[in-house]
Amino acid sequence: MARTRIKICGITRGDDAAAAAACGVDAIGFNFYPGSARYVDPEDAMEIRRHLPAFVTCIGLFVDADSHEVAKISELLSLDLLQFHGNEGPDYCDAFNRPYIKAISAISGQEICIQSDRFPRASGVLLDTPSAGQFGGSGKIFDWEVVPELSMPVILAGGLNAENVGMAIRQVKPWAVDVSGGVESSKGIKDARLMEEFVEAVRDADGRSA
Repeated sequence: MARTRIKICGITRGDDAAAAAACGVDAIGFNFYPGSARYVDPEDAMEIRRHLPAFVTCIGLFVDADSHEVAKISELLSLDLLQFHGNEGPDYCDAFNRPYIKAISAISGQEICIQSDRFPRASGVLLDTPSAGQFGGSGKIFDWEVVPELSMPVILAGGLNAENVGMAIRQVKPWAVDVSGGVESSKGIKDARLMEEFVEAVRDADGRSA
């Protein structure tokens, strides 16, 4: 079984990014949605990125953002991957000529298939808990049984923490898992111990599934 990749999203501080990297995560996410409690200013994100070690993927999260703003921030930070978490269509996502993932609300298996088929050029789809009027960050899991087999990598999000991520991996077998609130002491402030426990739980689940 392939190793489950790990992304920690909503990084707002350099110390948190360094701690995440030290735990061995594969990617960190910067949230550029102004309506989020985990929003980070692009200039601050650029400073955080400067101190990250090699081979840690930097992802920029956007929600229905102006395309010029996305392009500007992507260039400023040399983002490795874009994450679109709003109502963006495929033409919009494809236009930046950068690798991207598209967030999909896991309403049902049928809806997941319909939405993922709309984004054939995506590097993967991120399945998150449906939440009316909210773009992720609900802290709630969804019914993992609705996840169908897809032809593209699945990134599983939505209410994950060290206690439940192992079960999620064994049931869904995602390419990657994405956590934010489950490793925080408060919104936007990561807890080094919780991040380490999360990574250990993922590695343990991979070992049991090997």
